[in-house]
Amino acid sequence: MDKKSFNQGLFLSAVGSFWWGFFGVLYFKYISFAGHIEVVVHRSLWTAVTLLVTTIIFSKWKIFKEIISNKKQLFILFLSGVLIFLNWAVWIYAVSSNQVINASFGYFIMPILSVFLGYFFFKEKLNKKRFVSILLVLVSIFYIFLIDFKSIPWVGISVALSWGFYNLLRKKISVSTDIGLFIESLFILPFILIVFYFITQNNFNDFSLSNPILMLILMMAGPMTVIPLFLYVRGVELCGLGPTGMIFYITPTLQFILGYFLFNEPFNINQLVSFILIWIAVFIYIRDLYENN
Repeated sequence: MDKKSFNQGLFLSAVGSFWWGFFGVLYFKYISFAGHIEVVVHRSLWTAVTLLVTTIIFSKWKIFKEIISNKKQLFILFLSGVLIFLNWAVWIYAVSSNQVINASFGYFIMPILSVFLGYFFFKEKLNKKRFVSILLVLVSIFYIFLIDFKSIPWVGISVALSWGFYNLLRKKISVSTDIGLFIESLFILPFILIVFYFITQNNFNDFSLSNPILMLILMMAGPMTVIPLFLYVRGVELCGLGPTGMIFYITPTLQFILGYFLFNEPFNINQLVSFILIWIAVFIYIRDLYENN
């Protein structure tokens, strides 16, 4: 791997992570007036449309046909499609209900959770530092559970679990990231269209031909999902999982900063203690990644 490609990979993964943590939060916060159900509908619908366009532009139909002809891959993509939909739904609910800090908790622990899932399901090696990181994450969750049950970041835990198991399933099959997501979004699409039909039938929709500017803003939910994904995945391809794993922490850090300083979300002392434990775990994990890359 040459230095130029490595640096380019770091840059692309950093831009993707920044996009998720900053522009993504601000955008979905801005359109949250439409209600989290309609926002989830538009994110799912226009992600499918965006990926259809990219599949056509980059002529990836051969890859698409190869994947759908494999029943095992198709079934796993159906399951992962359910998980990515749950992840999107919970995260959008968090943004619209002023729980961005709680959502950031999930993204802080997600890479460490993935290490544990890799160890548990794939028997991947778990060194001392990574074991300590996992232990600290568990301690932080049990601490908040025992001391202040009402402050448990259920949203963050749900985000981490859905994304962690999503990555676990996608790891079982080696498929193109964008085409895999395209197929997942096609599985979700019929359900989304039914929900959208009932929303419009009951006049609960903000998406309307009478307001074309708002229509375009809501349609941007697709590119806002796909663009950072492309950037981050390309970064992984160029410089590897270890370095991009460190870069990814830009996302929850920015989410936490926006939640606390811009959206003025509540953050009590018990949550602070829990987050300090998480940040220590993250520091140990990042240091281990750095030493092994």
